[in-house]
Amino acid sequence: MSARQFAQSSRLRGGRPFPLGATWDGLGVNFALYSRHATKVELCLFNERGREIERIALPEYTDEIWHGYLPDARPGQRYGYRVHGPYAPEAGHRFNPNKLLLDPYAKQIVGQLKWAPALFGYTIGHKDKDLSFDKRDSAPYMPRCAVVDPAFTWGRDTAPATPWDDTVIYEAHLRGLSMLHPQVPEQARGSFSALKQDALLDHLRQLGVTALELLPIHAHVDDQHLLERGLRNYWGYNTLAFFAPEPRFMSTSTIAEFKQMVAGVHDAGLEVILDVVYNHTAEGNELGPTLSFKGIDNASYYRLADDPRYYINDTGTGNTFDLTNAGALRMVMDSLRYWVQDMHVDGFRFDLATILGRERAGFDPSGSFMDAVRQDPVLSQVKLIAEPWDIGPGGYQLGQFAPGWAEWNDRFRDNVRALWRGDGGQLAEFATRLMGSADLFNHKGRRPAASVNFVTAHDGFTLNDLVSYNDKHNEANGEDGRDGSDHNISFNHGAEGPTDDEGINTIRARQMRNMLASLLLAQGTPMLLAGDEFARSQGGNNNAYCQDNPLTWIDWQQAASPAGRQQSLFVRRLLSLRRRYPQLRRGRFLDARDEQGEGYDVRWLRTDGQPMEDGDWHDGEARSLALHLGAARQEDAPRGPEHAHLLLMFNASHQPQAFVPPLIDDEHWRLLISTIDGAPLQADAEGHWQLPDRAIVVLSSRRNRHSDTDA
Repeated sequence: MSARQFAQSSRLRGGRPFPLGATWDGLGVNFALYSRHATKVELCLFNERGREIERIALPEYTDEIWHGYLPDARPGQRYGYRVHGPYAPEAGHRFNPNKLLLDPYAKQIVGQLKWAPALFGYTIGHKDKDLSFDKRDSAPYMPRCAVVDPAFTWGRDTAPATPWDDTVIYEAHLRGLSMLHPQVPEQARGSFSALKQDALLDHLRQLGVTALELLPIHAHVDDQHLLERGLRNYWGYNTLAFFAPEPRFMSTSTIAEFKQMVAGVHDAGLEVILDVVYNHTAEGNELGPTLSFKGIDNASYYRLADDPRYYINDTGTGNTFDLTNAGALRMVMDSLRYWVQDMHVDGFRFDLATILGRERAGFDPSGSFMDAVRQDPVLSQVKLIAEPWDIGPGGYQLGQFAPGWAEWNDRFRDNVRALWRGDGGQLAEFATRLMGSADLFNHKGRRPAASVNFVTAHDGFTLNDLVSYNDKHNEANGEDGRDGSDHNISFNHGAEGPTDDEGINTIRARQMRNMLASLLLAQGTPMLLAGDEFARSQGGNNNAYCQDNPLTWIDWQQAASPAGRQQSLFVRRLLSLRRRYPQLRRGRFLDARDEQGEGYDVRWLRTDGQPMEDGDWHDGEARSLALHLGAARQEDAPRGPEHAHLLLMFNASHQPQAFVPPLIDDEHWRLLISTIDGAPLQADAEGHWQLPDRAIVVLSSRRNRHSDTDA
């Protein structure tokens, strides 16, 4: 539709440059859009049937922000922008007013993107590629922005504010968690409304986790090549709008559904953490579509190469967001504050977070974004979790983030997997990882909770697949098995995939318990992958990002099976012990001796009960040791009623092993939990504990019955 068909509206007033986005004040809507290099911005209004009914030039330009006020606009009004300026890719500019653009601050997106050549700012197939200029209107293929009414009655909603030391994270996909749950109404499955259901919340609460971490829920795009193969971008790491929830996750017509979900999760005593992707957008590289940022101000929002026609690609997705630009940085900060203040979420996990701290000279933990977050009175008070790597230069930065941040610890993952697979030379590192990875985090006042420990995550094998497959099986992804990591540190124990062999299934179940116990009894912040508590499988697919189907949806029938119930009960018992015994979740790094020099916080013991020596730590064939955690200190009394000693015995060898526990005055050892099937384990006549191959046993001290002080 030609711009000549739209007349300038005399109803539009100058409005204000702030706040950015579309803001309803009860009488009308203020529209404000940042663009440093644009020459003109047109506000496009649509009716509910999707027809463009009016095109109005924003009349004011203040401090690089275009703005106008429409007095008769109301919540629900559909809109978008057309932005004029130079189309000069060789100079980094890609303005094309023929392309309808989404507002970066849109609070709601209506409809889905429909792939078509008109979405691209250049003419596909032209000999000049992206240097050509496409004049087709993209509006028929674009979703719309919608003005929202922010009013919501939160009532008694209170953030749980769980201390880091007590936090246990449950990582899940919103759709995957609810699509097959028999007690979730069919119309609510796959939506935010599903998480208002008692059945799901009761499972999480009874399990003992404290925080639900959701894979990306921001509005995102399904890649064209995936749709052509009948697949989707299931994980959602392809964000299009950083303020708007994904339309497919909504079973109602308003964003109040998300707020109701958060209020329900909070009422269950759980925090809500969002996995967010501020490192790139869905617009790809120079050959990608023009959907929002690229057409609004490409040179401001993206990091461009020395030849500004091209993008720096530290993400592997085609583009990289430029947080050294004030406008882009402001958008990210405003987005984060919006989700905390307006939507009441409790924290964020940042995808490829190294990019967020990369300045022109490289990663800087005091870079623009990092310092902005650290000094922010709102964001500095919520949970901040970094995925501390990307594919750019100096991309691996584990342990290098600023105080106030926690980080995914893949060193923990790899060591625990290798130890229980039977690899040699793992004990010394295992001890370090089990005690909170002080080598990585014990600086600048950081605490053990800064280490987010995990054995599995959405990216990679599930726990069941980790003990059932030697190799990835990603054929369903349509990439001939080329996708996904080959470094899985997995072991199938004698058969590739499911088997009827009872012996193999027995050792697989024990190995899953061994890794769960290693995770949930370690110092730091444990993260559990949804479904691992009852041995969910993805058929050996370790890169299921494009599988929105039963392969990735949690099979709740498995949860109800005898094996599933048994493993879930084991996880519940582990987390109960973690809550009960303060030694398992200390707020500081444990030293060999306490500050008074009396007694021990922690002692590492050989199987004969003697202290580990240097030679023991460097014995590449050793696969067994014990950890003696001293009784909780008096200052920990409010944290739990137990002040017993704990003894954790680890036998990762493929042979049985006898352990000699240390002597404690007037106390004896009793079994708390073990990963062993069958009859309860007991000490023999000499007080030794006989562990079978590949097993963990946890003991606690107890006063002898004849003691005068026995409670």
